[in-house]
Amino acid sequence: MAGPTTAERQDRQDAGSGPPRQPLLKRPKRLPKPRTLIVVMVCLALLAGGGVWILYGSQWTRVERVSATGTRVLTAEQVVEAADVSVGSPLISVDTDAIEASLLRKLPRIDSVDVVRSWPHGIGLKVTERRPVLIVEKGGKFVEVDAEGVRYATVARAPQGVPVLELTASHSAGLRRFGTARLVREAVLVAGSLPAAVARATRVVKVRSYDSVTLELSGDRTVDWGSGEKGRAKAHTLIALMKATPGAAHFDVSVPTAPASSGS
Repeated sequence: MAGPTTAERQDRQDAGSGPPRQPLLKRPKRLPKPRTLIVVMVCLALLAGGGVWILYGSQWTRVERVSATGTRVLTAEQVVEAADVSVGSPLISVDTDAIEASLLRKLPRIDSVDVVRSWPHGIGLKVTERRPVLIVEKGGKFVEVDAEGVRYATVARAPQGVPVLELTASHSAGLRRFGTARLVREAVLVAGSLPAAVARATRVVKVRSYDSVTLELSGDRTVDWGSGEKGRAKAHTLIALMKATPGAAHFDVSVPTAPASSGS
């Protein structure tokens, strides 16, 4: 018979060499001494208290200046005055949401405003004003209408390059069905669809009904646009029609797949 293998002999030798080894026990972690904990807690409290004092009690982070940017018709001074930020108050305590709401309420010309803290002493008012796409003549003055159909300001002089909106649907079925606001939005939709060259030449946008919008251009030219639907197709068709018949006085793109021009 074959004798024990080398591995077996080694196992027997290890087994008889002494008592079995005991597993090593990990030493328990020492907890910080109470005095150390107290010192750490005091330091944290001092840091927190110092931070609060810097933000609310010191002169280092108080409002010293308020500035406005992005104004076009309004002045920066008008915006700053309407914001009514309390100079000298802690910068951290300024309610930016309340200032934003106040500006939008006081100055309807403002479309949006971003109120930001400019550490350590400033408040910045980043303003975006509404832009008129149409104006409505009323009592010798002009009401500006933006791209959302909002009537936001009345001015003594008509803004240059902005078409006049004429609603001639006072007794029409379209007015009774859709209402003035809907017809104004339709006119705004048409004005926003015009190619740049046509928009510059447009003097009047006349609305007779929901699906009957007419443009009066410079040079005694007119355009039957129809409704505000398919605005992009109508714009492309109108440009092509004007190039094909440059001497025409009337263009009809109310059905963009079947345009027509006439007159000279």
